[in-house]
Amino acid sequence: MRKYFSVRSRLKEGIAILLFAILSGCEKDFDEIIDVSNDNYQVISITGIKDTIDLKNPPDSLLNLSITFSTESQVNKVFFDIHASDNTTLSSTPVQMVSVGDNTFEKQFILRSNNPIGNYSIKFSATGFTGVNKQVAVGNFYFNNGQDNVAPVISNLILLDTVARGVSFIFSIAASDSNGLNDIRFVYFELYRPDGSVVENPPNSGNTIFLMDDSGDFEHFGDEIARDGIYSYRNSFLGTSQTGTWRFEFQARDRSGLLSDKIIHNIVVQ
Repeated sequence: MRKYFSVRSRLKEGIAILLFAILSGCEKDFDEIIDVSNDNYQVISITGIKDTIDLKNPPDSLLNLSITFSTESQVNKVFFDIHASDNTTLSSTPVQMVSVGDNTFEKQFILRSNNPIGNYSIKFSATGFTGVNKQVAVGNFYFNNGQDNVAPVISNLILLDTVARGVSFIFSIAASDSNGLNDIRFVYFELYRPDGSVVENPPNSGNTIFLMDDSGDFEHFGDEIARDGIYSYRNSFLGTSQTGTWRFEFQARDRSGLLSDKIIHNIVVQ
């Protein structure tokens, strides 16, 4: 069974974190400042991050980010990464900010409607003249991509009607979401034996079995292309498995908890 988790990066042991919550109207300066005074990258303020950014208000699509360091800080370059609710980054490489003097760096960034709804973080890093790069601050916000949330849709199930025990086989199902593919949290199935009992996978941890669409690993998971909306699973029935009709029930869930319609398929195990 594969499960998906949103994994937040953890700071290395020994780095102290000082939490700030400075708000000005609906805009806040920053959430976390990482104490890197020994490296002479001391952040004074960050502006341009609101608690909530909603594309139903069009001006919210443009982030005007600014970060200022203390006069003693010896900062050469500043970068940021924006991490979406699905733990992906919105740019392939860190975005470099522009120095505007007085140890202040600025940069604009456009949020788009195809970015998933959810909690985001902006992680800032700085490079000194010696080339040492450190993460220096984190800002958090909630992003609404301006689209009314709708449930995902599953379709085009490809699954055998009959299979022998001990034979490996692959099945797949397509999933889509009008809020964007990133809004799909997972696609899964529940499996019922011929006697009506549900399969727990692994034992005693629930009966939800997740399909794969993030690996592009055909050999192990049957997934040919990562993030193409085709969710796959490689399976086989043990020689001791019950023979008869097994029932598969497929469904998808989005990040707000909405569920797709259910697709049910029976397969005869011989």
